[in-house]
Amino acid sequence: MLEVTTFSISARCARTGMLGTAVSTAVPGVGGICCFVEPKVGAIATQAWVNPYLGIDGLRLLEDGRSAQEVLDRLIKDDPGRDVRQVGIVDSLGSSVAWTGSACTDWFGHITGPNYSVQGNMLIGEETIRAMAKSFEKSESLDFPERLMMALEAGQKAGGDKRGRQSAAVLIYKTEGYPYLSLRVDEHSSPVAELRRVLEVARHQLLPFVDGLPSRANPLGALSKEVIDVLMTPPHLRPGRAGSSSEENF
Repeated sequence: MLEVTTFSISARCARTGMLGTAVSTAVPGVGGICCFVEPKVGAIATQAWVNPYLGIDGLRLLEDGRSAQEVLDRLIKDDPGRDVRQVGIVDSLGSSVAWTGSACTDWFGHITGPNYSVQGNMLIGEETIRAMAKSFEKSESLDFPERLMMALEAGQKAGGDKRGRQSAAVLIYKTEGYPYLSLRVDEHSSPVAELRRVLEVARHQLLPFVDGLPSRANPLGALSKEVIDVLMTPPHLRPGRAGSSSEENF
């Protein structure tokens, strides 16, 4: 088993209906095994002695029409490793639930609220998830990617993983079957700061492109001349060009 000692958030944007997760840990490649999101269905983060099937099966159960609580009850009942698991679920209506097994590595715990669940294990202390919850609750006027990024930054600033830092990720779905935003820092000494840097580049170079991609309603898509012009420009000359990462403000 792989212990993904993590702090994460699963969340929904009440204004747009976007669903997403954001996570950081001291294991490489966290985004590939902990983040599970499906548009109009739900968002799940699974961690500790991680079982990715809690995310995979959880989304299937949500899609079948079960409530977040029903899904969590079913997942935990069927998992013989429940005592070392941690999972946070938010459904398409914003209901949130979480589970933290009694044998997770200290410090561990979770906080749930309307449209979000934050959870962590092997942390410096409870301050990490409290800071994340507070950040999400107070950032309602901001766009959803920014809210998730700020929650990660708040968790890192408050202590984060007591072993250190290695990877971070954010995964967001809007309405289509492909992600609205999927960014991963798989191995870095300052992964949350590096994820912030990549997000700022993506705001200028990726998200306008994703907004114009083909959709179920418009199979041709709708890329503007401005977006095409940016994409035809060498990366170092585009807006939002990459700078060096730093955690000085954390």
